[in-house]
Parts: sequence; structure tokens; C-alpha cells
Amino acid sequence: RAEVSHQPTRRRERQQIRFKSPGSAQRFLASHSAISNHFNVQRHLISRRTLKVLRSTAMADWREIVAV
Repeated sequence: RAEVSHQPTRRRERQQIRFKSPGSAQRFLASHSAISNHFNVQRHLISRRTLKVLRSTAMADWREIVAV
């Protein structure tokens, strides 16, 4: 159990505990994962310069979406 505690399904299960119904949890987590994946870049795979470019692009996208 300890080896798989950080797997995406296990994290999702822990997040669903806070919601009253499974349906509301699924709706929230579906939209949250799309946004989270956009900002959560795997740092160990890329250089610092590339990370800064990706984060600034993600923030520009976010500002554009929120402004609508």
C-alpha cells in the first residue's frame, strides 16, 4: 500500500473524501486535473530556463481564461 500511495488514483481517492457526493467530486477533479496538469510541469525533466518559459506561458493562458 505504501508503494502506491502517491499514484494518481490514490491521490484522487484522498481528495474525494472531502466532498459530499461522488458526482460533485468527479466534476471538480476532472476540471481541476486539466488546470493542474497545465501548471504542474515535471521540474526534473527540463532546464530552469525552459521551466520559466512554460510557467509564464501557463500564467498567460490562465489570465486569458479568467478574464473571459
